Order: sequence, then structure tokens, then C-alpha cells
Amino acid sequence: MRSGSVGPWISMFAGAAIGLAGCAQLPRTAAERAADDDLAARVDRALLGDPQMYARHIDVDATRGVVRLSGFVWTSDDLYEAQRVAANVPGVTKVVDQLELMVGGRAGAR
Repeated sequence: MRSGSVGPWISMFAGAAIGLAGCAQLPRTAAERAADDDLAARVDRALLGDPQMYARHIDVDATRGVVRLSGFVWTSDDLYEAQRVAANVPGVTKVVDQLELMVGGRAGAR
């Protein structure tokens, strides 16, 4: 392979990767936003209804089946329970955990 022939291929693949990443951020339709709101509400109800954990400080957001959990919990058991409960709600394709574990009133390592 000649030394000058690699550059165009790298540019082509980089452009394709950027193009695909951009497609993932297409604006949501009204129907998609409504479905996301419904999914977030169902996950929130499931978390609040779980007798094994205290979920009042967990915020739920959903985008195209991907659920993001943010806020905080007090025990590592609650952290894992929140992930498990959210993942088991029909329609959830992925759970993104952005929860913080509060230890003694301070954010701590998980």
C-alpha cells in the first residue's frame, strides 16, 4: 500500500462515524416524546412502589427506551435495586446510572 493511500480511507471512516453519531441525536417527534414521558412515569412508579428501597430522591428521564436515573440513594443495595427495577420495566432498552451514593450525608464512592 502506498503511503498516501491511507488518508482518504481514514477520512471516509471518520466522516461515517460522525454521521452515524449525529443520527442518534435526531429530534424526537411528539409521539416519541409522549412515549418517553410515559416510560419515565412507569419507571418512576415502579421505583416508588418497590418496598425494598427508598426512591424519593431518584429522578427518571427516558429517551427512545434509554432510561437515565439520577439523584441519590443511601445504600449500595438501593443503587443496584434501582437499576434492576428500572431495567425490568417493559420498554426499557438500557439503564444509564447517574445515581450518587450518599454516605453519612455526603456523596461517596460506589
